[in-house]
Formats: sequence, structure tokens, C-alpha cells
Amino acid sequence: MPRNDGVLFTSSSFKIPSSNHSLSQTLACHLSRARHSVFQLIHSLRNRSNFLKNHPTAASTHSAFGIHSLLRDSPLLCCASLSLTTPSDNLSKSPLLCSASLSLSQPSSPDSAQSGLEVPQKGQSTAAGRYDEERVLISEVLVRNKDGEELERKDLEMEALTALKACRANSALTVREVQEDVHRIIDSGYFSSCMPVAVDTRDGIRLVFQVEPNQEFHGLVCEGANVLPSKFLEDAFRDAHGKVVNLKRLDEVINSINGWYMERGLFGLVSGVDIFSGGIIKLQVAEAEVNNISIRFLDRKTGEPTKGKTKPETILRQLTTKKGQVYSMLQGKRDVDTVSTMGLMADVSIIPQPAGDAGKVDLIMNVVERPSGGFSAGGGISSGITSGPLSGLIGSFAYSHRNLFGRNQKLNISLERGQIDSIFRINYTDPWIEGDDKRTSRTIIVQNSRTPGTLVHGNQHDNSSLSIGRVTAGIEFSRPLRPKWSGTAGLIFQHAGARDDKGNPIIKDFYGSPLTASGKPYDDMLLAKFESVYTGSGDQGSSMFAFNMEQGLPIMPEWLFFNRVNARARKGVEIAPTRLLLSLSGGHVVGNFSPHEAFAIGGTNSVRGYEEGAVGSGRSYVVGSSEVSFPMLGPVEGVIFADYGHDLWSGPNVPGDPAGARYKPGSGYGYGFGIRVDSPLGPLRLEYAFNDKHAKRFHFGVGHRN
Repeated sequence: MPRNDGVLFTSSSFKIPSSNHSLSQTLACHLSRARHSVFQLIHSLRNRSNFLKNHPTAASTHSAFGIHSLLRDSPLLCCASLSLTTPSDNLSKSPLLCSASLSLSQPSSPDSAQSGLEVPQKGQSTAAGRYDEERVLISEVLVRNKDGEELERKDLEMEALTALKACRANSALTVREVQEDVHRIIDSGYFSSCMPVAVDTRDGIRLVFQVEPNQEFHGLVCEGANVLPSKFLEDAFRDAHGKVVNLKRLDEVINSINGWYMERGLFGLVSGVDIFSGGIIKLQVAEAEVNNISIRFLDRKTGEPTKGKTKPETILRQLTTKKGQVYSMLQGKRDVDTVSTMGLMADVSIIPQPAGDAGKVDLIMNVVERPSGGFSAGGGISSGITSGPLSGLIGSFAYSHRNLFGRNQKLNISLERGQIDSIFRINYTDPWIEGDDKRTSRTIIVQNSRTPGTLVHGNQHDNSSLSIGRVTAGIEFSRPLRPKWSGTAGLIFQHAGARDDKGNPIIKDFYGSPLTASGKPYDDMLLAKFESVYTGSGDQGSSMFAFNMEQGLPIMPEWLFFNRVNARARKGVEIAPTRLLLSLSGGHVVGNFSPHEAFAIGGTNSVRGYEEGAVGSGRSYVVGSSEVSFPMLGPVEGVIFADYGHDLWSGPNVPGDPAGARYKPGSGYGYGFGIRVDSPLGPLRLEYAFNDKHAKRFHFGVGHRN
């Protein structure tokens, strides 16, 4: 379509139609009425044939008196008219505002101007069945305009003649065959009416299809299309400008518009079509706007409405669907998933209902709340302990509340205790700070922990053990940065030091290596934390990238000043029925930092086949891993893996060189196989690995590898 001059968008109210037939279906419905009129035509021809056979004088004097003398005596010669109309009283019933009307008329004679609707009498249906198979010989078939003259456009005449299948010159026709050809001419889409007329000639009966072509297309008016792109309509009508409107093509455009709404899950459709003089097409589009959104709480047992604990505004702010928008089912489904991920609801659903205003819908979100909190107990495995009869086993006890103050704020108080490990943690999270439009969350952490120091300072010759005690408090803010990207920033204060197996503070290990950077029993540090994470689909096998940086701020002279960066990347590739998972991680630290904060290489989540931290510990590191997993039986999955790690020759740069004192190689690889079983706690991993030192080792873990 040249330029956009012929496209006009306006907004108006509408009524959603009660039916949803297409233009072709509407025409097909009304075309079926043509059967009776065509029967009248063939019936009149049959009577005329009998009349001429029984009255030879009439045949000889036909040219003198003309066909009208016969019509005056035989009222059975009728014509059928099939035309498109737009009855005003059907605007609210027909989605396309088009229908076909059928009229039976008798051509007026010179002596009479009467014409009108021929009403079938009782018993005519029986006669129709009898004449369906009777044939009348036609000598010539022509296509003319409604005035009986040749069409100005020969291409339209050819379209009509091409549509004919049964009606040919020198052919004997039945009622059904003429009826079907009338259908075919109308179905070609180029004509608004088709009237079969019999003309008596010297050579026999001439069958003329008097047609009225549609107008040429010169402009488009589209009302009510608020979200439909104008370019979509421009492209749909571009090639039609200046050409005769084809109703069949118009029906395809209407279906494509309806398909555009359906593909996007939008409540919208073409509710009306008009063709005005001058070739202007008017499309009326019905789009259902969201009028109101309400939350309805349902009882878990009875399903009846009840009073909820969650504030409605806490749920409503999670929704991307807003008042005044055209309702989208796909967007509604995403909103349901978002509310479900809050962790407060056992069931969530959206029900659209007609609103009081025409063309609008009210949305009711039904939610069933979970219990808001309670006590729990469990157990796990710590990867930092490598020896002992209860190696790595820990128990836990916790209290959690998922919905403080009805605002989805979460409080967790937990205690974990193992052979050496102990962690007491208080964690408060507000997943969406009130008044913030960026979905920023706030987390406050207070923690007192004691973890094994064997990752860096293990293998004491006197068989003694040491642990690292940390008291941590901090605040973090997180928010989505863009789709699939999130960012975190925070401040964390840490007071950390080493203790022997009797709980006494120590500043050096068995080899004389320092255990703190300050030379005191404890190191203090204030960390500014920045982290950015990209996640693909969220599945463990999808793509992932994470970058983390911590900067020590020496607010006080004795506080540590250092910078540590760490990055992790993962990429999964499906090679049916197997899956290849590649991962790479690395990091570096500069400045004055505690030796126990060095990067440890080796173990269940690093290089398998080695004990925890047995490959090396340094200021820098890189670890790569590849896994091929494949289904075995039900929830059981098999895996083949290979790992490699290196400290990039940075081990001696750690204060006291704890890796060199313990003769850690600084690099190593491992490979092996294992099985994984899905469980409520996450994948249970049992792996058997070999390393480059010809050592073998079992590894057991819960959850995905870090």
C-alpha cells in the first residue's frame, strides 16, 4: 500500500459478538438458499420447452412477439439473485457484518411492472427433488454485468468463466449443477452478486450469469485496534491497493489478524467488516481490556472463599498485567508462575469474567495459601571433612516464617552441627522493598560459624585439626538488571580466626605458616560485594555465567585491604539422548588477605579423584570440567566426567605457602563415572573417580555441583 494514507486507526467501544464464523462460512450459509431460485430457473426452462413443443406457432412467431409474450403467459420463468448486504439489525450478531440475501424475481413484461419475491408453496420441495436430475440443454453461457452488458474488465469475466465447472455451451444442465456454479462464482471472491438469467435466442437457450464486481480497494479504516501494529495491516493490504476487492482474500486477512491475537494469547478479534463506496474497507476490531483485578483466597480443604493472611497488594504488585491493558492469556500464565514462585501459595489460577462495561474483562486470581511457617529438622554432608568415623555428616534444626506481616517477608533461624562444623544463622529477606519499582530485595544476615581449615591447612603431622571461626553480619540488595540478568551489592563485616581442636585461638599451623594476615588471633574486614549473574532457562543444564567481586575496605587501620574476583560459566548441550555439560571457573586475589581465604582446588565440587583442597591452594586458580549424562532407569541417571584444575603457579604467593609446605602439586586432573538420583533434596550424587596420581576415591554429594 503506497504510504499510509489509506490506513486510519481509531479507538471505539465494541461488543464481543456472540458468534465467531468466518466470512467464508457466512457466505456458505446463505449460498445454500440459492437452491430454490435456481430450481425455479430450470423449472421455467422446462415449461418453456414443453410450451414450444406443444405450440409450434409460438416458436415461429417468437421473433415477432419476443420473449415477453411468453413471459406474460408463463409466470414460472424466474431469476435468482445472490448479493451481499449489511443488515443493520445484525451488527451485534454477525462478527463479519456480511450476509447473503436471496431474492426471486420475475422480469416485468411490457404490460406489467410487477415483480417481487416468489414464495415456495407447499409441495415444491418434492418437485425440487424430482427436477434435480432433469436436464435442460443450454446452447451458450455468458458472463455479463447486472445490466446485461459486457464487463469492462475482461480479467473479471475470465475469473467468472474459470470458476464455472458444469455450465458450458451445448451442455445439458441440472438444477444442482447451475446452483453449484453460482456458488463457485461467488466463492471466487470478486463479485458481490450473481444472477443466472435465461435468454431465448434463435440458436437455443443462452444462460447468462449477470454479476456485479466488487469495488476497487482504495483505503482502510481500522477501529478498536489499540495493540495491533499498523505495519501488520499495511503489509496485509499492500498488494491490494487499486485492485478489485477479493472477499476470499479479505477473509484470509481477517483470519491472519485473528491469528496474530491468538499467537500472543490476546483477547482480540475482527468483529465487523464493511465496504463503503469509493472502495474504503472498514475493519472493526474487538479487544478486551482489563477492567479490574481482584484477589480471592480459597480455603485449602473446602475450596470456599476465606480471609487470607497475605496482603492483596503484595500479590498484585507481582503481576505484569495491569488495568487498561488488552488481556493476554500468555501474560496471565506468566503472572500465575510468578505468584507461585513467591512460595506462599499451594495453588494459583486466573479466571477472566465479563465486566459491566462492554469490551472489558474483570480478572479474579484465586489463591490457596500454604502454611506460613514452622520448625524443621534435617541433615547433610560437609565437603570439608575428609577423615573420621562420621566424616562430613551434619544435622540441622530450623525455624522459618515465609510471610511476615503478610508481605512475603521471610525469616529463617537455623542451627547446623557436625563433627567439626557448626553454623548458627539468622536470615531476614524482604523480596521486594515497599515503594521500589525495580523489584529490589533486601537481605540481612547474622552468622556465627566454625568450619574445617583442612582445605588450606590440612594434613597436620601431629594429627591435630584446626577450624576457622567466623562471625559475620551484613546487608545485601539484589534486583533484576535485565531479562535473565540479576545483580547484587552489599556490605559484609567479618571477624575470623583459627582455633585448634580444643577451641583455643592459634596464629600458626604445625609448619609455622601464619593463619591470619594481621598476625593476631583474628582478622577483621569490611567487604563491599558486587555480583552479577546470568541464567538461561534456570535448568541445571542451561547456560549460566556469574561474576563476583569483593573489595576489602580499610576503614580502620587494622582492617584488611584486598580485592578478590571470581567467575563461573556453564554451558549445556543436548545430544539426544545424552547431555554434555561444560563448566569453567577461575579467580584471583590481590592485597593483604587471610591465608585461609586462598582458593582451594580439589574435591567433590572441584577436581574429583582428589581429597578436598589436595591439588593446591593459591591466589589464583582455574578449574574446568566436562560431563556426559544419560538416562538409565526412571529417576536414575548415569554420568561420565573429567576434571582439571591449576593454581596458575600462585601457591607460593599465599602467606606462609601452606600448599608448598604440604607438597601439593598445584595442578591435577581426575576422571570417572557415577550415578545420580533425583530426590526432594536435589540430585543425590555417587561418583567414583581416578586421578593422575593413580589414586581412587568415592565422592558423595547432595545437590548440583557448584
